[in-house]
Amino acid sequence: MKQTLLPGITRTETITVDRPRTIDFMGEDLRIYATPEVLRDIEFTCRNLLFEHCDPGEDSVGVRAEFDHSAATPLGMQVTVTVTVAKVEGRRVVLDVVAHDAVEEIARGRHTRFIVDIAKAKQRAAAKAAAG
Repeated sequence: MKQTLLPGITRTETITVDRPRTIDFMGEDLRIYATPEVLRDIEFTCRNLLFEHCDPGEDSVGVRAEFDHSAATPLGMQVTVTVTVAKVEGRRVVLDVVAHDAVEEIARGRHTRFIVDIAKAKQRAAAKAAAG
């Protein structure tokens, strides 16, 4: 992990709400951004920020997510997801997250990720698979 990973650093990504990101259970007229997809986009934005500050052979994994999805966003609208490092505690990183569509804030919360050594993570996963 690089010394550049500090509280206050931020990243913003813009996502277009495409069909796979929407719910389908209320019909075509209510194709809106699905909460699990909001979370996925938050996670990837956080991961992309942290990856810039990882050493070779490192990446990050999500370990906690807590957010409110407070407004519906229709199919085709763009959303900006902004993540900011709130705390760095060893390899544990807590990020504040907020997402807006063209009209309003749609989500706000926190996401915690852990910086991992990829080779060690592969060994642990293989050992668990063998045990199971």
